[in-house]
Amino acid sequence: MPNGYISIGSNIDKDKHILASLKALEHHFGKLTISSIYESDAVGFTGDTFYNLVVGFKSEKDVHEVAHLLRQIELDNGRTRNSQKFSARTLDLDLILYDGLILNEGRLQIPRDEIERYAFVLEPLAEIAPTLKHPVSQVSYADLWEKFDKTNLKQKRITPTWTY
Repeated sequence: MPNGYISIGSNIDKDKHILASLKALEHHFGKLTISSIYESDAVGFTGDTFYNLVVGFKSEKDVHEVAHLLRQIELDNGRTRNSQKFSARTLDLDLILYDGLILNEGRLQIPRDEIERYAFVLEPLAEIAPTLKHPVSQVSYADLWEKFDKTNLKQKRITPTWTY
């Protein structure tokens, strides 16, 4: 059964939307592997801090079906499709990996380039899948995180007020 990984982010009613997304994902995929939650500054715009995490799951669903399901969960949580790329959001769910699949179909890009560009994706992924290798570079996520430039990193692991 294919393994997938989803990056989750929110900076509007963060606790509410992160918890809602975890419940919805568990409903559709069953048991999840859940990273710690990281608080990080907004990237590309001035705004409230984000909560970010990565979850792993197993599914027999087609990758397009999974991507559609993630869009629906975002919409169910107040996400609007006309928002700018770098803007505040109730919920952002990105399918970042799906087994060893390499795919570039418009908005559906796997592996997502954000994995290697943003600490808020790479650190939680390296936490829950340290030995897994990037399907293109074949470098483990632990090694990618170790080599990541942390010079101006504004990110910290947090303990939310709720439990899942």
